[in-house]
Amino acid sequence: MGWRHLPSIFTRKSLNRIILLYVCCGGLVLVTSLLGLFYSSVTIPMKDIVHILLEKSVGLGLGLEIEKQVAMIIWEIRLPRVILAGIVGASLALAGAAFQGLLRNPLADPYTIGVSSGAALGAVAVIFFQITLVGLQGFTLPLFSIAGGFFTLLLVYSLTRLSGRGMAVQTIILAGIIISSFVGAFISLIIALSGTELRQIIYWIMGSVGMRGWSYVGLVLPFFLLGAIVIIWHYRELNTLALGEEAARHVGVNVNRKKIYILIGASLLTGGAVAVSGMIGFVGLVVPHLVRLVIGPNHKHVLPLSVLVGSSFLILADLLSRTIIAPQELPIGVITALIGAPVFAYLLIRNRSGRRVRM
Repeated sequence: MGWRHLPSIFTRKSLNRIILLYVCCGGLVLVTSLLGLFYSSVTIPMKDIVHILLEKSVGLGLGLEIEKQVAMIIWEIRLPRVILAGIVGASLALAGAAFQGLLRNPLADPYTIGVSSGAALGAVAVIFFQITLVGLQGFTLPLFSIAGGFFTLLLVYSLTRLSGRGMAVQTIILAGIIISSFVGAFISLIIALSGTELRQIIYWIMGSVGMRGWSYVGLVLPFFLLGAIVIIWHYRELNTLALGEEAARHVGVNVNRKKIYILIGASLLTGGAVAVSGMIGFVGLVVPHLVRLVIGPNHKHVLPLSVLVGSSFLILADLLSRTIIAPQELPIGVITALIGAPVFAYLLIRNRSGRRVRM
């Protein structure tokens, strides 16, 4: 075999490996979703679950007689919970991959620029002041949460511009830290003044996707789709920005404009996720690193694979949160923190030892 054939062989092997990774990650989403539907305080046979899903979605069941209460448990409670967990996990993981690529900081996550803090403040304010928008009722909290996230993004952007250093990466990070600390002080103040609302606020801050229903899936889905399209559309710019802003400018990238687009996309994802699930940390930190360790730094594959792995990760975390101490539930943020904190510590130690984390 001649040497001229070697590049095509390597390309074919790489393509097969990438396809296998996508198939495995897609299969992981399917398996974790079925587990999320199967395991809970009430165990329902898998064949019944499959029948309910087929009958409700396409009108073709398996010819089984299913009680209405069982069908309601699967279709109205467990399925929207699993889907919501998948969307939230995918949103946070994709936003984390985007923030890490944009900021060229392997320890960045969706909370770096303070969007989640602003979203949390909006939700906490609704709970504390008992705010209800006429005609929207149950959607008041998510809408205020999303508005809070966007307002925080506007503050970060304004502070960055007023600093006179344009959209420099270091300036964005510093502005995010400043705004997050400022907003966090207001959240702490509200918690300190809370009475009967204290438990609800604390539980929301720790994160949960339980008892949300289809309405919350419908609420977060447009923000997820729009944010995902914006981020994935700019994968080439993220690859170029990873080489440095000067290198990106030399190849014709409008750095400041693309940064704004990526920030808006990532903020849509983060704000929407926080709006429906509360504060869930470490997903955007852990998942992109796991993906990069396997696939490499190319955002063409890092971004979509982060969506699949992030979705599976949070579905599994939610399953653990409601089964470890069943029939009681742990906040899902506790599970992700228990997994993510050791990984975060490992990354800090690895950086300190002088070994570069691969981006």
